Order: sequence, then C-alpha cells, then structure tokens
Amino acid sequence: MAGIVVVGAGQAGASLVAKLRALGYQGPLTLIGDEPVPPYQRPPLSKKYLLGEMALERLFLRPESFYAEHGIELRLGRAVTRIDPASRRVFLGEEALDYDQLALTTGAEPRPLPAAMGGDLAGVHLVRRLADIDRMAAEFAPGRHVLIVGGGYIGLEAAAVARQRGLEATLIEAAPRILQRVAAPETSDAMRDLHLRRGVRLLEGAGLSRLTGEGRVTGAELADGRRLEVDFVVVGIGIMPAVDLAQAAGLRVENGIAVDDRGRTSDPAVWAAGDCASFAFRGARIRLESVQNAIDQAEAVAANMLGAGAPYAPVPWFWSDQYETKLQIAGLNTGYDRVIVREAGAARSHWYFAGETFLAVDAIDDPRAYMLGKRLLEAGRSPDPAALADPATDLKSLLR
Repeated sequence: MAGIVVVGAGQAGASLVAKLRALGYQGPLTLIGDEPVPPYQRPPLSKKYLLGEMALERLFLRPESFYAEHGIELRLGRAVTRIDPASRRVFLGEEALDYDQLALTTGAEPRPLPAAMGGDLAGVHLVRRLADIDRMAAEFAPGRHVLIVGGGYIGLEAAAVARQRGLEATLIEAAPRILQRVAAPETSDAMRDLHLRRGVRLLEGAGLSRLTGEGRVTGAELADGRRLEVDFVVVGIGIMPAVDLAQAAGLRVENGIAVDDRGRTSDPAVWAAGDCASFAFRGARIRLESVQNAIDQAEAVAANMLGAGAPYAPVPWFWSDQYETKLQIAGLNTGYDRVIVREAGAARSHWYFAGETFLAVDAIDDPRAYMLGKRLLEAGRSPDPAALADPATDLKSLLR
C-alpha cells in the first residue's frame, strides 16, 4: 500500500498529517520538508524569535518525537524535484515514492528584489524561513540603520523589531500609503501614527530605484533621486505561492494551485492546502496567507481525503503584533464601500461594509470588537451600521 504523501512541512503540512491520524487513518503517511528542522511556527520568527524572546525549540509545532510516535515518516532537508501524476509518484532526486493520495502544502516564497536593483547584494534579507532570520539576526545591533522595503505587515513588523532593538529604521513604500493593498485608510493612518511615534522614518509614495554597494549594500537610491545610507536591508514586498511542482505536473494553477471547495486539485488523487492553494470565495479565486487558513484548510482536506466530502467555508482571521500593539482582523474587506470607526480610549476598531452587508473588522488593541465581529461573521449576520456608528451602542447588543 503506497499511502498518503504530503509535500511541504510547514503549518499546513504538519496540521494535515496530525489530523489524518486523529481521524483514524492507519495507512503509510510521509511528510516531506526541504528544511532541516521539524515543522515550526512562522509568525514568531520575525518578532519574538528575532528579539531573542523565544528559543528555537519553542518554535516547533510539535516535538520531533510526535511524528515517530504517530507513525508519520518525516523526511527533512529533502526537496521534491518532480511529481508524476500518471504513475502516482513523487521524486526526491533519483529516489521515487509511490502514493495513493498526495497533498501539496508547499506554502509560498518571498518576492525578491531583482538582481538589477541590487537584490543579490550581501546584507539584503528576505523574511520567510528560519534560516532567513538566523542570517539577519546579527545585523540587528543597536545604532545601525536598516532600510525596510515594503509597507505591508512584514515590513511594519520588521520596523517594530528594529526600533525595539535600538536601530534606526527607514521604511519605504512605493504605494501612496502603507497597507494600501489590505486595509482601509483609517487602519493605515493608525499604524502610521504608531510607527512615527516610535521613531520610524516612514516614506510613502517612495519607489526604490536600486540598492548600491560593492558586494555589500551600503545605500539606496529612490525614484525621486533621494539617496540613503544604510547598513542592511529587509525586503518585504509580498510572497508568491510555491506552484512550480504543481505546474510542472500539469495541475491547474490560477493564483496558486487551484482547488475545489473540498481542497482537491485538477487531479483527483492530488490535494492542496495553505498559502499555495487558491479556492473560490465570493465569486473570486483567492489565497489566504494566514495561520488560520493553513490549519483549518489542511484539516478540512485531511477529512476529505478520508471521504468526508465537506466543503471548506472559512471565516478568515489574521493578526499582526507591532510593539505592544495587537492588530486583529476578522473577515475579508474586499469590495467594501464604507468604514465605520469606533473608538474607546486607546482601543479602536474599523468595520467594513458593502452596502448593508458586514464584511470585516480591523481591531486595534480591541479584542472585544474583534471577537464580536468574528462571531457576527460566523453567524452570517450584519449589524445595523447606524447602531454600530453610535458610540453609545453596547457592542454585545449587536449579537441579539
């Protein structure tokens, strides 16, 4: 019996194999990862781990012994080079593994700066893997100047860590405002104010022409002619789904590895979950780059591989820790046409609507608003926007 093979040993892959065993699957089960360490959490990498507040062992999702105890063959430091759906085999170089069912949890990779822009200079760092963080850790010494390229969550979190470690930090964002792709102007304004108060130099609408230096980065030239002297650079300009294996195997790829509402790809024996997988949501094909989706979609796929036949219908949620501030997001704001702002002291929340339909909430140091918004979304209910806009309205009353 060939059994089940899972390619990609991140959050989704680890969740999928654990769920298969929890649901009673007794057959052969192999998890393959190209990193030399067991599956680990990614969110703390660029925050608590980089700050030295979390030991390596605490990053691991489960002790390595868990996999052996549950009959999961863990292949670490091994890259799958090819998939042959016709023979149902995956290849690790010359070695071939047969499968009855295959799950792809290959995740995503950070988008690099092109070499022509200086992206290959020493001292230019990407943020995704444990090895990336270990490489850049020594750079974060007090008094040094880091340039952060990209004003999304990765860039803002890197800026927060830099300031907490006593570095000078300049963040450049080519778009007119930070978080433009993912958040309303109200959320951008709140996060900009947070970083300015903490001493980050924020340059919005500032495109990068190129990084400069002989072998190692020492400066940057901006599109408007400004020049910056820097000690190192952190690049956070988005991630790309890891689809090369799927594409080469002839699977359908559309903004990621395309799956149906059960998580099955265009090949009935192959499934996908996590950052690499795209699925239909509100009339579009989306990917969700979050821990929540990696776990929930992987567990749904595990059940469906065993015959559950249940559609995956997520209520997305995300979070970002910056300094002592926690931004929590429930839902997806795509298609919103208005935002209602609620403030309660230092806490604030931004509620997204399309007409009268509630889509999402951004809660800044406001866990109560986040939890209530999440519960409303899970129940498929939209609060009255006028009541929500009234500061006298008790949020709990919106659930009644």
